Amino acid sequence: MKVLISGAGIAGLASAHRLRTLGHEVVVLERAAGPRTTGYMIDFFGPGYDAAERMGVLPRLEEAGYRVEEAAYVDRRGRRVAGLRFDRLARAVDGRLLSIMRPDLERALREDLPTGVTLRFGAGVVGVEDSDAGVTARLSDGSAVSGDLLVGADGVHSTVRRLVFGEGHLRHLGFHTAAFTFDDPEIHALVAGRFCVTDTVGRQVGFYGLRDGRVAAFTVHRTSSPDLPEDPRTAVMEAYGSLGWVVPRALARCPAEIYYDQVAQVELPRWSFGRVVLVGDACGAVSLLAGQGASLGIGGAYVLADHLDDLTAYERAWRPVVVDKQQVARSGARWFLPSSPRRLWARRVAMRLSNLPGVDRVVATSLVGKPVTIG
Repeated sequence: MKVLISGAGIAGLASAHRLRTLGHEVVVLERAAGPRTTGYMIDFFGPGYDAAERMGVLPRLEEAGYRVEEAAYVDRRGRRVAGLRFDRLARAVDGRLLSIMRPDLERALREDLPTGVTLRFGAGVVGVEDSDAGVTARLSDGSAVSGDLLVGADGVHSTVRRLVFGEGHLRHLGFHTAAFTFDDPEIHALVAGRFCVTDTVGRQVGFYGLRDGRVAAFTVHRTSSPDLPEDPRTAVMEAYGSLGWVVPRALARCPAEIYYDQVAQVELPRWSFGRVVLVGDACGAVSLLAGQGASLGIGGAYVLADHLDDLTAYERAWRPVVVDKQQVARSGARWFLPSSPRRLWARRVAMRLSNLPGVDRVVATSLVGKPVTIG
């Protein structure tokens, strides 16, 4: 079978890897001119970890990954007020956990693609023609390519989803997020080995030191509007500029080009139509609140590849997994970023209690959610 994949992100690359391994002809179509370099650190565990191991790419991910000691919450002076040790979280998943920058995860998947995968940058899908004879994707470079199946793996703002399934499938969760990297040896020394987060109401900034000496920054703040700003860098300055600790210093080093998006989930009645099927965030974005988007992207790609002969079976197998993680994310939103001083205090207490024997495993298990088995 000839499979066209829209999107060279995590779900698209994982789909390409698995499908080519199974003997299919694979063409990956990506609208960006080249690999993306922006993104934040993710905790990688669960079904995607298992799928990556089966695909043989786990050693590369472990090489690119980080072993973070803890998520430390700090006050305006940088003093630690609460924290969650990663070794406790790791025990809840039998040690099958690593932290990795999203661009590094994509690069590892891209560089490990089997021979024969065609990867085209600067060729986004702008039109889809589906028929009994096959599916044709019209591309942004003016060309067209045909195949037996089109996989939409083009993210939460999927063009394939919009073209084939229509508008209106995003559920805004009330947050905006951003990520960027910068150089600052002093901040790097302060946060090395830890993920340090401001203990603040309605907005927070997190930092972690990378092995090349740079510092990665992650931000999230509450907002009722799903609309994205015309100037993301200015929006970040305005949203977080009054925070204490090293935040103003970090913002002064914020580059012009940063990752910025709303925090949203995708809710879709069906994931396939004709010769078109969706995978990853395109059909089931769980949002950063769930913390497993990359894992579900790889796991879903693995399951899809094994069900090309029955796309409804793929959806029956994978939709319950996605829905569960979406529900976990929505229910935990008030603790992920407290909206009041009272809830902020309650989160501190909960995190301190999590250090008690027995309680730590309960808390860690609640964060990783129900175990998922890849078929």
